[in-house]
Amino acid sequence: MTRLRANEAEYLRPSDVDPEAIVSVFRVPPEVAGMRLDLFLQSQLKRTSRSRTQQIIALSAYDARGKRMRGSDRVRAFDIVLLWRAPWDETPVPTDLPVLYEDEHLLAIDKPALLPVHPTARYHKNTVIKVLEALRPGEFLRLGHRIDRETSGVLLIAKSAACERRLKKQLEERDEVDKSYVAITWENPLDFVSTGERLSEKSFRRTSPLELDKASRYKVKMRIARAESPNALSASTIFHVEDVQVKGDRTYALVTCDLESGRQHQIRLHLASRETPIVGDKLYGPDEGAFARAADGELTPEDEALLELPRHALHAHRISLRHPVTSASLVITSPLPRDMADFWGKAWAGSR
Repeated sequence: MTRLRANEAEYLRPSDVDPEAIVSVFRVPPEVAGMRLDLFLQSQLKRTSRSRTQQIIALSAYDARGKRMRGSDRVRAFDIVLLWRAPWDETPVPTDLPVLYEDEHLLAIDKPALLPVHPTARYHKNTVIKVLEALRPGEFLRLGHRIDRETSGVLLIAKSAACERRLKKQLEERDEVDKSYVAITWENPLDFVSTGERLSEKSFRRTSPLELDKASRYKVKMRIARAESPNALSASTIFHVEDVQVKGDRTYALVTCDLESGRQHQIRLHLASRETPIVGDKLYGPDEGAFARAADGELTPEDEALLELPRHALHAHRISLRHPVTSASLVITSPLPRDMADFWGKAWAGSR
């Protein structure tokens, strides 16, 4: 898919389309020829439900000649499908970015949950860097790494080109870098630990390899890979169960998660793979359909009751590293955010 502003594709613009519209261009591969347009576009939009896809088509779908298209139309090999949509009407995001550490080269912020790190189809202006640029006009600001939109906590930003190069290399190679997260899970993971995984009475290591879940229509979803899979990515996480409590008929655990590798969704999947997903997780929790419904703003009261939190309860609590420029030892921590602390309902000192 290619996304262009209307003035970059003027020769394709139908006369009834807003001049400020943003166009998404989809080229139909031969292997899906004959598929209904709504099914084809749903596979391309990734996080969107079929009903929402049909609404998008009704409002914005055209062929390359500027003719309106319908969801029931059959696509042909190499067809061009255009979605002409108004500029992003972005959902408001948190813009309070507390500073955890700063010097002339490096900035560490306490990223709030629900603030995107990278631009997406739904968030273009409301991202960490865009918010920081508005607060700090003219400064050099580059992401050192990423964390998921729903994940809160420590995020490193380079303030100089030298720091950016060294920080990214350092994080990629995991050179003297340790990251620790805090999660709240449904059920107690210790009840699902094999003998070979156990490190102590309350700690265990999970080393299941990961790969992209090609069977899922959500193109960001990962799965546990077979060891012999050519696409398997080694992944290792050490978990320590800090506390367990029972509320009604449900058991919950407060878990610290120390990364020994840095794969996409590693903590979430390592926990969910043994029936102890993170509270609020829409992708690896009790109903993955909630992922698309949340993206479309269509979560039902039943979804909200099932998820229990508006976001997954995962927090980037601590990072220790050698300063990329000065080589000084740094330990940067973020306290448990209010929503997770309120949900847990008990004090946690974060001593580990």
